[in-house]
Amino acid sequence: MTKDVGVRFGFQAAPVSPGMPDHLSYREAVDDCVYGYELGYHGAWFLEHHFTDYFPTPSPLLFMAHVARACPKLSLGTSVLVLPWYQPVRIAEEILMLDAFTDGELHLGLGRGTAKLEYDAHGVDMTEARSRFEESYRIIRLALRGEPFSFKGKHFSVPREISIRPRPYSDKIHLYGAIGSPASAEIMGDLGLPPFCLSQFPDHLLTRILNRWHGRYAAGGNPDGATLPISIKMILADTNEQAEELGRKYLPHFFDLQANHYEVDADHWAGVPGYEGFSKMLGNMRQLANPDNLGPYMTTNLIGTPDKVAARLEQIIAMGFNYFMVSAAFPGVPQSFRRSQYKRFAEEVMPRFAGRTTRFEPSEPQRASA
Repeated sequence: MTKDVGVRFGFQAAPVSPGMPDHLSYREAVDDCVYGYELGYHGAWFLEHHFTDYFPTPSPLLFMAHVARACPKLSLGTSVLVLPWYQPVRIAEEILMLDAFTDGELHLGLGRGTAKLEYDAHGVDMTEARSRFEESYRIIRLALRGEPFSFKGKHFSVPREISIRPRPYSDKIHLYGAIGSPASAEIMGDLGLPPFCLSQFPDHLLTRILNRWHGRYAAGGNPDGATLPISIKMILADTNEQAEELGRKYLPHFFDLQANHYEVDADHWAGVPGYEGFSKMLGNMRQLANPDNLGPYMTTNLIGTPDKVAARLEQIIAMGFNYFMVSAAFPGVPQSFRRSQYKRFAEEVMPRFAGRTTRFEPSEPQRASA
């Protein structure tokens, strides 16, 4: 039986204010979370990145603990925790501690990371990323059950039977697997993990990803009604032309930092098992630092008038997504702009979807309107 699932909206929180010391930028992002909670968003979502100006948030769980104290009923999410860099028993303990400090849900996107810089600095072989991710996830899943367990794997072992403390006390921890290709969609389906997707993929690829995930997920006997989140950029204005102009103003710096962080010109992914598709996908990123090349990207994201943004949301809902993590927190964007965007979206777009439910049905690709 297919279960209807409500459409929900969260927002990205990140230290991005231009020229601000890190510690003040972090505190400003916490204030953004209080603001978003007051506007009625379901949750705040946090990234994990290290060592560069590209969203420098090395400990999203620590960040979330501060937010939990400021607004304990706000749900919190990660996009994503990079499992191969963690000792899985330790991260399971920290997840349960965070759960004890918040009354909101935890929506934890889990991934394997893409930046060679971060892998090298953590002393982890990138060729082991996929197998490390799978073992880490299996250990975390066992640990979060609150029952005694042991584990023996290639990379991680729990040789003595243990039980994690603090013990889980609710069912409000939800795990997702970050997906960068149809092949990884099948892996997450086999693991029983709902996908966490990015809007930078074209609609036909997003549809293919969801269809292939669902086939493997359903084959494993997993229940219907999964939350299917997607991270998506958002800029609202009175006219589509004004919104696109703001996109050309703010997005190029974001893509420039992203290209530098991932060292796209070096093509670290060629020949690395599980990363073959990233050479092409990330190789185009440098082009998006040129505002003249942003047209197709802005079409697939939420950039335009409230009417245009709502219409785009309808297209993405038709694919099967039901949780939208909207982001106006681009690097170099001042707090005043972020807040104006989140406020306008909450007041002029979110009410159109109040009480809406959706269900995942495998579908044909949906095309974005120009």
